[in-house]
Amino acid sequence: MATNTRDEQLITETSLQEYFQTSLSDALENQKVKAGADTIHYVVGLLTSFARAEKLFDHTPDGMMIRPLALVYADAVEGKTVDERNRALRRLGDVALFISGIFSQSLNRCVVDVDYYVSMGGSAYSYLSDTMRATNRGRAMSGIYDELASKFVAFVDVLGEVSEGANCSNDIDVLRQYEIWLRTGSTRAAERLRAAGIHPSTNASSRFRH
Repeated sequence: MATNTRDEQLITETSLQEYFQTSLSDALENQKVKAGADTIHYVVGLLTSFARAEKLFDHTPDGMMIRPLALVYADAVEGKTVDERNRALRRLGDVALFISGIFSQSLNRCVVDVDYYVSMGGSAYSYLSDTMRATNRGRAMSGIYDELASKFVAFVDVLGEVSEGANCSNDIDVLRQYEIWLRTGSTRAAERLRAAGIHPSTNASSRFRH
């Protein structure tokens, strides 16, 4: 039984990866955005990972929610090692890119709009590019982060196009319900989130905006 579950998860992840590879390539072509193969591979991996709700949501005292970028940035500032700081900055950049692309309609209705996410995410990737360029191991990743930083807005638009057709898994539906709940406070969306193990708190939407 456990083996079957792992096999099913691998099949699902492979299907998601193929789906996002095709969708991202089409969106890049439609919007005439040029990107390196390594950068495309990175973004496909980001989408595949965050399509699973547990990879995007964090456990907090108020329930599972997407941590505010300011707190993720604080993790980077307070990191005791370079690796800790870089991990937090990568999380910051990745979450900012994903949310500003996939949840752009919700952000347009928030107190803090998409520009905030673009600024935070682009800065995180830019800093990562600079710090990782100094090491042989990090040089390849440095190029990816540099491209993501310099083309952040373009990738936000590309992910917005990808999101329009993203109904390929239950986890993506969870993200959709979270977006609806953030935007409208829908009781039905909240109930569907709870059924999926996500417990939106009354403070979550305000925290999401900062």
